[in-house]
Order: sequence, then C-alpha cells, then structure tokens
Amino acid sequence: MRYPLFIICVALSGMLASAQQTLSLDSCRSMALRNNKEIKQAEINEEIAGYQRKQAHAAYLPSVDFQGTYIYNSKKISMVEHDEMLPTKSFNPATGAYDYNLVINPATGQPLVVDGTPVPSTVALLPKSALTYNIHSMFAGAITVTQPIYMGGKIKAMNEITRYAEQLARLTRNRKAEDLIYEVDAAYWQVVSLREKQKLAESYVQLVESLERDVKRMLEEGVATKSTLLSVDVKVNEAHVDLTKVNNGVALSRMLLAQLCGMPVNEQFVLEDENGKDPDISNLQPARIDMNDVYSRRNDVNSLVLATKIYDEKAKVARAEMMPTVAAIGAAHTSNPNMYNGFKNRFGFGFSIGAVVKIPLWHWGGLSNKYKEAQAEARLKRVELENAKEKIELQVAQANFRYDEALKTYEATKSNLNEANENLRIAEIGFKEGVGTADDVLKAQTAWLKAHSEEVDAEIDVRMCDVYLSKVLGKMNY
Repeated sequence: MRYPLFIICVALSGMLASAQQTLSLDSCRSMALRNNKEIKQAEINEEIAGYQRKQAHAAYLPSVDFQGTYIYNSKKISMVEHDEMLPTKSFNPATGAYDYNLVINPATGQPLVVDGTPVPSTVALLPKSALTYNIHSMFAGAITVTQPIYMGGKIKAMNEITRYAEQLARLTRNRKAEDLIYEVDAAYWQVVSLREKQKLAESYVQLVESLERDVKRMLEEGVATKSTLLSVDVKVNEAHVDLTKVNNGVALSRMLLAQLCGMPVNEQFVLEDENGKDPDISNLQPARIDMNDVYSRRNDVNSLVLATKIYDEKAKVARAEMMPTVAAIGAAHTSNPNMYNGFKNRFGFGFSIGAVVKIPLWHWGGLSNKYKEAQAEARLKRVELENAKEKIELQVAQANFRYDEALKTYEATKSNLNEANENLRIAEIGFKEGVGTADDVLKAQTAWLKAHSEEVDAEIDVRMCDVYLSKVLGKMNY
C-alpha cells in the first residue's frame, strides 16, 4: 500500500514543479509575439501584400483566356419564305451584253407581259429546303491572347505601388511588435516591482510585529504605556492592510502578463528577475543622438516615406489614364455550325490577330482633375512626414532627458536607502537600551519602508526608461 502513495507524491511534486515554470523577459517577449492576434493579423496582411505584388507583376505578361458558348434555338433558320424562281439571262452577241430570257408574243414580236411584268421563258429554281439551316444546337469557342504593349506607365506604377505596399505591411508588423514588446516589458517589470514590494511589505510586517511584542513585554514590566501599544497596534494593522493590497496587486499584474503572453490568466509561473538583484547600471548613460540615424531606424518614419512614394506612384497611375494605350490581341476560334465553306453542321476552326489602340480625347476635365488630386495627396503625405519628424525629435529629446533623470534618481534612492537602514538600526538599538521611544522606532521603520519602496520604483523606472529610449531610437531588439 505504500507504493501507490509514493507514486502519488511523486506525481504531485512533478505537477507543482511544472506549474511553477520560470520565465525570463525574452521568453515572455517570444510568447507574446507568437500568440498575439494583432501580430498574426499583421503577418497575414504582409502575406496579402506579397500576393498583390505578384499579381501586379503578372500584368507585364500576356493573358490567355478561353471562352466557350452553347446556344439552343427552338427553330431552324431559312433564307427564303418559299421556293423562289429567278429569271435567267443569255448572252446577246449583237449587243455584247446579257439579256433576260423572255417569252415573245408571236403577234406583236414583243415580250409577253402579264400584270405589268414580263414573263421569263426560263427560270432558276431556288428551293426553300436548300436554304433552310439547322441551328438548333450552336457551339462556339475561342482562345484569346492579349499582350499589353504600352499602357501609359500604369503597369510599372502599379508594380511599384505593390512593392512599396509589401514593405509597408512589413514595417507595420514590426511597429506592432515593438508596441507589444514595450507593453510586455512594462507588465513584466510591474510584476517584479510588486514582488519586491511584497517582500518589503512582509519584512515591514515582521518589523512592526517584533516591535509590538517588545512593547507588550515592556507594558507587562510597567515601563511602557497602553497608549504606546495602541499606536504600535495601529501600525501593525496598517502593515497587514498594505500587504493585502500588494498581494492583490501581484496577482492582478501576473494575470495581465499571462494574458499578454497568450497564457491562461491563472497560469502559475515565476519570473527570472524576482530574485531581487540590483540592476547593473554602471554602463548606462544617456545616448548620443543622431536624428538622421533615428529617422532611418524608426518604422513609423519609414512607413510615412513609403506612403509618400505610394502616392507618387498613384499620381502616375492617374496620369496614365490620360495617355494612349496599345495592346496586341490574337485569337483561335471555332464554331459549330460554321460558314467558312458553306453552311455545315460541324466544327470549323480559324484564327485572327490584331491590335487595340485607345486614345482619351475629351472627358470634361475629369482625368486631369483626378491627376491633380493624386498630386495633392502626395504633397499632403510629405507634409505629414515632416510633421512626424518634428514630433519624433521632441519625443527622443524628452525620452533621453527622462532616462538621465531616472539614473540620477536611482543613485539618490540608493543613498537614501543606506541612510534609512542606518537610521532604523540606531533607533532599534536606542529603544532596546531605553534611550529611545517606540515612536522613534515607528518613524524609522516608516522611513525605511519609504526608502525601500522608492528604491524599487527607481530601479523599475530605469529599466522602463531604457526600454522606452531604445524604442524611440529605433534600437529595440526582439
């Protein structure tokens, strides 16, 4: 009976170990990029843009189409209403011309006329049956080849547009990835910050509870007052309330990080940076900035540059509509019935070649105004690009200044923390030796808690300022 219990214990320990997986910042970033729906949408849009580029390139090549037709007719077709008798002619050597063969009246020697019409002596019979054709079932088919020769530059412009659009889709995907990475980093360091504050709150609870026990002993010995114990009890209760708030904050921030990484919100994990090590900021300093390099790396600037090029090409497309177009065409066709060599109820084949020329003549200014509109849109994109560059320059300057300020603040909080630790040590020694009061210890503990909390906030602020600066400089790696 011991073996099943042992197996269950091993299984449970394995489940707990797997549940508490350790995640680094890079692994959180990777999971977020893999699972984020907006990133997937951007990747699909990039794929669509690739298909559109290939589609535009196909316009250079001849297009081959097949068309087949079948028609059923309820009636036959007849060229005459009934049998026709046509008069004939004979050659007259005397006149050198052809004369109608007419019946001659013996009495007068003139052509016989009945109802005002001369009577022919011989006729050619055209029977209706010979001029009636079976068209109940008609088949027709053609293979057509069309080769653009000159389209006014429209095909080349469309190829450029789709090529730029594919690059723009890729930049859009990268920009969304940068925004996601920054969001993941913020959530990651928020968890780390709250975990540090959780440990800090637990330590603070231990400090005030230790003081509470000391004051209770002193009250039993008659060297402390009830009022002093009540003051300490208030601080103990406040410390427990603060600890509860921090615990809730840690749980909620873990849920947010799990959601960003594509994990279940109740997933159990430990972050690699929860060990409380101080950040290595010895080599960190404000960056030297070359705005031209920043512009070349920023995805949003490059996107606006591509948008400007796209609108330039759209203007060329609008201009192409005012230009003549030339295309060569060729077709192989068949029909049944066919009339290539008399009417026959069988398939006949043939081919044809030619050219199509289209020259716009007069459209009441519609085409020219469309071209001017496209040119104005291209100028608008250039103004948007210059405006974006001005805003980015301000953004970079502010981020660099904020980063420098965060580094200085962190150094100041480290100094304040050392002073708070020493102040608490002295206050506790003085209280134990009877030269200090419980209020002095409470004040020192409060100052110690504040200094530690500010040091944690400053550390996280340095990390976030570093990430944000790399983002605005276009140097974010992921």
